[in-house]
Amino acid sequence: MFFKRYYGYVMGISLSYVKNQDLAYEITNDSFLKCFDSFQKMEENLQVKPWLRRITVNTAIDYYRKNKRFQNHLEADGELPVFDEVYAPDQMAYEDLLKILRQLPEDLQLVFNLYEVEGYSHREVAHRLNITESSSRVYLTRAKSKLRQLIHIHLKEYAGR
Repeated sequence: MFFKRYYGYVMGISLSYVKNQDLAYEITNDSFLKCFDSFQKMEENLQVKPWLRRITVNTAIDYYRKNKRFQNHLEADGELPVFDEVYAPDQMAYEDLLKILRQLPEDLQLVFNLYEVEGYSHREVAHRLNITESSSRVYLTRAKSKLRQLIHIHLKEYAGR
């Protein structure tokens, strides 16, 4: 019952960290294994959803560490155009936003999710990913710039329909 109840929730979190659904299944399954392993340690009054979120995020981070995505990061190739429609994401469907986020390089997507979605500080992101704080800031800046470009492209395509 527990698994069925929270599977969609954990899978949604996993999908926000990886582009590939198979990898999201792997992260989801590993998260539930970790959850079941530490179930006895769980405090009685602890809320389940935040606890599961933390386990899932940490599992996604472990996946990236294991695959050493940050060691061979390529530099960005020039400046990206600036997008000035501030409220564009408010006008987009949730699925469109997820699709655009998945187009980011994996390292940029991870830093963006940890900082903007999960609320980690640059110091915490750097510590968890074994990078410097300045690298975390650079990755976030690049992610936001790339997202502006992708949103701009998406809105142009959408307006042309």
